[in-house]
Amino acid sequence: MGTVQKNKYWEIKMSADSDNSADIFIYGNIVSYQWDETDTSAASFKKELDAVGDVDTINLYINSPGGSVFEGIAIHNMLKRHKAKINVYVDALAASIASVIAMAGDTIYMYKNSMLMIHNPWTFTWGNAAELRKVADDLDRIGQSVKQTYLQKAGDKLNDEKLQEMLDAETWLSADEAYEYGLCDVVLEASQAVASISDEWFNRYKNVPKQLKNQEKNQQKTVMSAEEMAKRRQIAEESKANLAYINTILGGMMR
Repeated sequence: MGTVQKNKYWEIKMSADSDNSADIFIYGNIVSYQWDETDTSAASFKKELDAVGDVDTINLYINSPGGSVFEGIAIHNMLKRHKAKINVYVDALAASIASVIAMAGDTIYMYKNSMLMIHNPWTFTWGNAAELRKVADDLDRIGQSVKQTYLQKAGDKLNDEKLQEMLDAETWLSADEAYEYGLCDVVLEASQAVASISDEWFNRYKNVPKQLKNQEKNQQKTVMSAEEMAKRRQIAEESKANLAYINTILGGMMR
């Protein structure tokens, strides 16, 4: 969304009491193969996780529209296996499988203006009737597996029936709503982070909140305004250059 460059990196921080922590960022799509530097695959995440070494705390910052289910599940399980305490921060958006990754947090922090989106898994497929029925059955099994991740985090704040209702409806949860359902532990004051969701993902999801769509439109207006200002500056500079050239010619003719 917008033209802000999104960097994904890790760094190790040493605190005053010799306790060490690592910051890891997922700021883009969850993919099987990386096509962009902001993409995250299970393989690339494992490299980052291995690189941080023996740390006591991992702070995972998420701003992602989601992506590949199995890549996300693998990332979730890597985090669950890690001995470090996992703090997850939803900087703006944890949608689809990115919300499942977020559930790996021992403590999940959401900013007031961030969102968590959950829905049933879906896919693109083709084939005959038997093949399509098998794909539908596979999606049901995957959905049941993913559902357990949410329920395990939520505890007694969310039951199977209510969760399924929310998944069927493609539900976009505010930080307060996520906290109410046990999918968030701490609600923080609003940040300035911008949700990481492109037009492609807007078109895939059916219940994108109006504020996110308006945010995209406002960003486009800002970009257009900046482009217009740059163009006007260019025209002004060209006009000055042309005027200086004309003055040079006129000055030579009057000598």
